Amino acid sequence: MDITLTQLRYFSEAAAQLSMTGAAERLKVAQSAVSSAVAQLEKQIGSQLFIRQRAKGLLLTQSGELFLKDANAVLAHLEEVVENAKGDQASVSGVVRLACFSTLAPFHIPDLVNRLKADHPDLVLEVIEADAAGCSRALSDGQADLALCYDLGLPENVSTSTVSSARPYIALPMGHKFADKKAVKLQQLSAEPFILLSMPHSKDLMLSILRNAGVEPDVRFQSASYETVRTFVAHAHGYSILHQRPTHSMTYDGSQVAIVEIADQVPELRTVLAYLPSQRPTGRMRAVADAVHAQIAERARGRAPGGER
Repeated sequence: MDITLTQLRYFSEAAAQLSMTGAAERLKVAQSAVSSAVAQLEKQIGSQLFIRQRAKGLLLTQSGELFLKDANAVLAHLEEVVENAKGDQASVSGVVRLACFSTLAPFHIPDLVNRLKADHPDLVLEVIEADAAGCSRALSDGQADLALCYDLGLPENVSTSTVSSARPYIALPMGHKFADKKAVKLQQLSAEPFILLSMPHSKDLMLSILRNAGVEPDVRFQSASYETVRTFVAHAHGYSILHQRPTHSMTYDGSQVAIVEIADQVPELRTVLAYLPSQRPTGRMRAVADAVHAQIAERARGRAPGGER
């Protein structure tokens, strides 16, 4: 059996894009080259790796999912061997695909790109914004090498490394009677309408925080957009519970939101880098992880704008 690295690369990219055409565009080769390589690979191993769906792209078979993990491990190991042979671990190149939880992206990704451009100019970061389920799916399907997300709803086959943790806070309109308080018990807001950040897992967390404090929330509005929730609050439609803390109180439309701490005992929410334990970490993956950790450490020391406090 004479399987080539080119076949593995083409198969891996087709699995990441779920499209032969998309893989060809990424690899800068003809679509026929990708299709032929994958077909030959399937013939050599005697198993169908993809289900071809007309006008819907590709779908990995069960055999394809198992083979993808092993193929990516082989490619990652080869990359590591080459990096070691070069003897220059500070210089990395290529593409890293990072899935990022959508509410974290504006706080972290632009600065992360700047850091990587400065430290590793030949490294390209491709970002996929998604909710918790989307981040997990991107990892499992091979569409992402790493995921920057909250430690919420991650499957058991995903490993994590903590990069930070954040305590939730109360978001109030500036004119609210508690807006100038340092901390407020959630029971003190029990009669007021609540604006819910309605994303999978995040939604359940916010509601559980309130219910554990003995508050059954009157959900007046809900949105999957962090900034829409803040704007509803700023316009005095209710209060909310959030984790991300901008460096200013302004909303998109120029209104303002007050941040008040929660006096109750509430759990912190961890931000993590998630990855598949079966995937060997490459030098470029380590470079991205190091940059994320450095970014968080600097912000914790107050030397960089934006993000969590």
